[in-house]
Amino acid sequence: MNKTIKLTKMQGCGNDFVIIDFDEYEKTGLKMDELAKKVCDRNFGVGADGMIIPKTEVDNGDISWYFYNSDGSTAQMCGNGMRCFAKYVYDKGLVKNKSFSVQTLAGIIKPELLDNGLVKVNMGKPIFEDRKIPFYGERKIEVLDKEFEITPVSMGNPHCVIITDDDPMELAVKYGPVIEKHEYFPEKTNTEFVKVKSRMEIDMRVFERGCGITLACGTGACASVAACVLNNLTEQKVKVNLLGGPVFVEWQGSAEDNEKDIFLIGSANYSFFADYIL
Repeated sequence: MNKTIKLTKMQGCGNDFVIIDFDEYEKTGLKMDELAKKVCDRNFGVGADGMIIPKTEVDNGDISWYFYNSDGSTAQMCGNGMRCFAKYVYDKGLVKNKSFSVQTLAGIIKPELLDNGLVKVNMGKPIFEDRKIPFYGERKIEVLDKEFEITPVSMGNPHCVIITDDDPMELAVKYGPVIEKHEYFPEKTNTEFVKVKSRMEIDMRVFERGCGITLACGTGACASVAACVLNNLTEQKVKVNLLGGPVFVEWQGSAEDNEKDIFLIGSANYSFFADYIL
């Protein structure tokens, strides 16, 4: 007998997510990772980069979530997903204020719904300490036929940022899948290829851990700006051009003082509401 559940599809700069309330999830009888793989499949399911289930019973913060990548793996954080989640739970009345705290595997994250329709997220502090990323290797990495200089960063999840003058998309397609599983990153890594256009603007393409090439990555945008600031390539407020559209990242840190919170500002939009037949 088929089961029908209600779900919501949302996207932030083309990074798309299926959001399912917990009571709807319970109807499925599936484990969360199994459901994520099923609904995120772009041929046999709804199609998405990830699945989000709000969790209202929390120890810390106002609310929490279950977040799964399209391959069924969990992720510590997702910036674009957090913006969509923030808009969803506020519109549903699961939180009462436009600014609130969310318990995640990366710690407490604080989104805020702005009056202009955008969502601003305090993404916490970028982490550069190797063992906390985790990262065990050199600042140069050899993959296939090329050697890259890298900046490892954690935004609650691991990132490998590569500054380049070449086409970042071509590099992401060719080298992203290999770097994702490189031995330097024991928990695998997201990989960002960044081309600096000016001190106020960068282009970024990403190969996401557990997802592949995506239209946007909020934690990746933050990691990229942090890496650019550390290398004195940009100012502290930067427009980040992603495949799915721009986001803005603000970080008042520096190489001398990197203990500053980083902020991500961007859109969060509904795509559709649906009854989904399992």
